[in-house]
Amino acid sequence: MSSPRGSAASLAPPAPQGAASAPVGRFGVLAGWAQRHRWAALLLWVAVVAVITLGSTAVGSAYRNDFSLPGTDSQAATDLFKKHGSDQAGDSVEIVFKDTAGIEGAQDSVAPMLADVKQMAGVADVRSPFADASAVSRDGTIAYASVTLDGKAEDVPKQDVAKIIDTAQSIATEHLQVEVGGEAARNAEDKAGPTAELAGIVAALVILVLLFGSLLAASLPLITALFAVGGAIGLIALASHIFTVADFTPPILMLVGLGVGVDYALLIFYRYRHELLAGAQPAEAGRKALDSAGRTVFFAGCTVIVALLGLVALGLGSLQGIALAVAITVLITMAASLVLLPALLALFGRRIQRHVFKQQTKATQKGKTEGNRWRAMARVVQRRPIPTLLVGVIALVALSAPALGMRLGFADSGNDPEETTSRHAYDLLAEGFGPGFNGPLIVLVTGDEEVGKTVQAKLATTDGVAEASPAMPSEDGALSTVFVYPTTSPQADGTVDLVHHLRDDVAPALEHSTGADVLVGGATAASQDVSETLADRLPVFVAVVVGVSSLLLLLVFRSVWIPVKAAVLNLLSISAALGVITLVFQHGWFGAQPGPIEAFIPALIFAIVFGLSMDYEVFLISRIHEEWMRTKDPAQSVLEGLASTGKVFTAAAAIMMFVFGAFVLSSDRMLQQFGLGLAVAILLDAVVIRCLIVPAVMQMLGKWAWWLPAPLARKLPMVSIEGSEHS
Repeated sequence: MSSPRGSAASLAPPAPQGAASAPVGRFGVLAGWAQRHRWAALLLWVAVVAVITLGSTAVGSAYRNDFSLPGTDSQAATDLFKKHGSDQAGDSVEIVFKDTAGIEGAQDSVAPMLADVKQMAGVADVRSPFADASAVSRDGTIAYASVTLDGKAEDVPKQDVAKIIDTAQSIATEHLQVEVGGEAARNAEDKAGPTAELAGIVAALVILVLLFGSLLAASLPLITALFAVGGAIGLIALASHIFTVADFTPPILMLVGLGVGVDYALLIFYRYRHELLAGAQPAEAGRKALDSAGRTVFFAGCTVIVALLGLVALGLGSLQGIALAVAITVLITMAASLVLLPALLALFGRRIQRHVFKQQTKATQKGKTEGNRWRAMARVVQRRPIPTLLVGVIALVALSAPALGMRLGFADSGNDPEETTSRHAYDLLAEGFGPGFNGPLIVLVTGDEEVGKTVQAKLATTDGVAEASPAMPSEDGALSTVFVYPTTSPQADGTVDLVHHLRDDVAPALEHSTGADVLVGGATAASQDVSETLADRLPVFVAVVVGVSSLLLLLVFRSVWIPVKAAVLNLLSISAALGVITLVFQHGWFGAQPGPIEAFIPALIFAIVFGLSMDYEVFLISRIHEEWMRTKDPAQSVLEGLASTGKVFTAAAAIMMFVFGAFVLSSDRMLQQFGLGLAVAILLDAVVIRCLIVPAVMQMLGKWAWWLPAPLARKLPMVSIEGSEHS
C-alpha cells in the first residue's frame, strides 16, 4: 500500500494546486454519481419512501408473534390440541370479580355480561363462575370467568380483546371490582405514545449541534437516518404479510435504525469535514469521504447484518423475523448513508464549507488544535498501559459477574405496571386461589377418560402441585386435559423444578403404567422451553458470529492479534451490559419490577452490539493502521489514530447511547431491557474499551499488533477499507 495521504486529511496541509488526484475507488464513484445527480437521488429517495409508506398504509401490517419451538413437549401438546379439536388449542382470558360482600350477590349483573361476551368475535366459549364451584375462592369474595378464544393470543385481533375488556368492566361498581387478565388482555391494553423515539431524536440533534456548531450540519445525519427508518418501517410492514414478524418489531426498528443511521452518516460527514479542512473542494471532499469512511460504513454494516442473520440459526420464529427486519433496516440505513447523504452534501456543500472554515478560524485564534486533548489522554495511557488495562478489564469483569446468575424467561402480568387491568387481575387471582394459579401447567393425556382420571389422581398428589383439575376430554374423546396449578408463582424456581419433575419423573412412570402419552404444556412450560432452548443454542450462535467477524478483520487488517483483541473486548462489553440489566430487571435495582430477563434479549443484544462495536473497532483501528503504514511508529500511530477519531466516535456513541437509553422510558418491559442493554454496551465500548483498553493493548503489542505469519499472508486476498489509494 502507498502512503495514506488523503486519509490523514485532518492533519495534513492543503494539497498543492495542480497535484495529481488520487485514483477514485468504487465508493468514490458512487459519491460522484450522487453528487452529479443530486436532485434525482434526493427525489428518488423521497419517491421510494412515499410509495412504501402509502403501500404499507393501504395494505396494513400482519404482525404476529410466533414462539413455536418444534421438538419440545409444549409444542407437541399444542399441536395435539389442534389436531383433536380441544378448546384448549386457543388461549384464554380471565374476567376476575371481587366483591367483599360475596360474589353471589353480583350474579344478576355478571351473567348477562358473560352472555354478551360469548357472542363476541374471537370468543370460542365462556365458562361462568356460577357454573363451576372451583372458580370461586374459599371465602366467596373472588371469582373468575374463563373466556376461551378461538386462537392463540397473538392471532386474535387486539380490538376483539379490547371489546371484551370494555364490556366486562362496564358492570363494575363501587362494590364490584372487575379486571381482565391473560396474555391476550396484556397485548390489547393501550401502550404509551412514542416518547422514547422522540426523546432519542431530540438527544441526537442536540449532540450533533454541539459537535458541529451548526443546525444545518447537525441535521444532515439525522435527516439521512429518518429517511432510512421511514422506508424500513413501511417495508417491514409489507414484508409481515409474507414472513413472520413480531408485533413488537417496529419500536426495535426505530431504536436500531435511528441509532445506526445517525452513526453511519456521522462517520462519513465527519470525514467530509476533515477533507474540507485539508483544502479539498466540496465535491472532491465528498468523494474522498465516501472512498474512506464509506468503506468503513459498508464493512461495519455488513458485519451487523451477518451477526443478525446468525439469529436465524436459533430456530425461533419471532426471533428470526426480528433478525430479518433489523438486518433490512441496517441495509437501508447503510444505503442512505452511501447515496442520500452525498446528494445532501452536494446541495449544501458550499454553506457547510463556509461554516467549517469559520469554525476553524475561531479555534485557531484561540490557539486550539483539534485532537490535542485526545493526544494528551493517549500519552497518559501509553505511559502506564498495564495499570490502565487492568483497571478497565477488572471493571468490565465486575459488571459482567451478575450475568452468570441471569434467569431467562418471559415477563407475565405480575411484571406489568400496577395501574393495568392485567396486573390487577393477576393480583386478585393470586389472592383468591394461590400464587400458582396464574401459571397453570396443561398436562395432555392420550387415551380414554379413565386414563385421564388415573393421571389426574397422580398429579394431584405430586409435590409442588396445589391442585389438579378434573380431566377434560377433547371433542373426539382421544385425549384428556388436566390443569395443574403449582404451589409457586409462574416465574419462581419452584415452578421450573416442577416442570422438570413432571417431565423427567412423573410422566415416564405414568406412561409405563397406563400406556398413554403424557405431555406437559401450557404457556408457563412453553416459556421455559423457549428460554432453555435459546440458552442451549446461544454458545454456538456466539461462536459463529465471532468467528466470521474475526475472519473479516483478519482479511482487512492482515493481523492475527487485532481480531483476537476485538473479539475478546467486544464479548466483555456485551457481558457487562447483560450484567447491568440483570441487576436492574432481575434483582430490581432502581425501582424496577423484579422478574426474568426476556429470553431472546441476550441474543438480540449480542447480535446488534457485536456488530456496532465493530463499527468503532474498524473506524479507530483503520485510522491507526493508516498512520502505521505511513510512519511505522506503533506509539505514534496509536496517538494520532485516537486524536483524529476520538471526538467523532465518542459523539456517535453518545448519540446511540441516548437513543437507546431513551427506550427505558417505554412502558414495555422488553424494550426497557433492550434499550438499557444497548446503551450500557455502547457506553462501555466507547469509553472504557476504545479510549482506555485499546490504546493500552496496542501500546503493549507495539509492532506485533500487525503481525501475520508469512505463509498466511501469501494466501490471504488483499482487502482494503482505507481508500482507493491503499488498495
